[in-house]
Amino acid sequence: MKKMITGLSLLLAFTAWGQKKSGNTQNLTLYTYQTFACDNKGYFDPAQYKKSEIDDTYKLLYKFSGLYFDSPTVFKLSSLDDIRKNKNMYLQKLEQQYQEKKKELYGLKVIDLPVWKNLHQEAMQTFENEYQLTKEDIIAFSDPSSLKNSKFYNTCKQHIDAITASDKQKMYTAWKNHAEASSRKNSNPAAVMANFNAKFNDPQKDDYALIDLVGISFHNCANNSFRPEVDDEGTIYKTFDKIFTKLKMDCEEP
Repeated sequence: MKKMITGLSLLLAFTAWGQKKSGNTQNLTLYTYQTFACDNKGYFDPAQYKKSEIDDTYKLLYKFSGLYFDSPTVFKLSSLDDIRKNKNMYLQKLEQQYQEKKKELYGLKVIDLPVWKNLHQEAMQTFENEYQLTKEDIIAFSDPSSLKNSKFYNTCKQHIDAITASDKQKMYTAWKNHAEASSRKNSNPAAVMANFNAKFNDPQKDDYALIDLVGISFHNCANNSFRPEVDDEGTIYKTFDKIFTKLKMDCEEP
């Protein structure tokens, strides 16, 4: 999303009128909306679109296009200890967010065209998967064996089998492989491996392993399995703009 936002900011860094056809706005309805770096004024044909449908399509596009839940981040032992002690609180908070956002997301009445209907379906599927993954992460930090019943087991079998193995050596091997893969992507690979070795020789190395294998390795595997591809060209946003017969975009300079 960040990459896409940056691209749009550069693309729209001006004030302009876009028209699909000339003529006055006498029979059109004014609609104002904000995008990432622009204040927009558009005119739409009320015989073709309902304002309420445009409202809900806008919400789908700009409100329900990223992360849905405030998931706890676990990168150190103190955070791991916190999520274990307060597991029920985090699960309750997650459930509350789920019920509130589900009601709004599922209740959207978007414009009755395939592009928006399909986007709505995709958003609901992503929403459900993110909820399930966040829930599994929270529980797994206290009970790694719970991942044996993960919704993402078939997709991330190798990761889960290492985390839940009765033979700890299998988990340590996967952990080292994860560290080595991370080091190859880092500008200072030696520092990454030195950090890994320090954790590996720590009395709480099993906890350090869980932080990396559950919170990063497994999470990324599952997360990447259901996220839609990034729209680098901002095509879907341009499609929304085309709803308007006449559109003025006042955008900030990059």
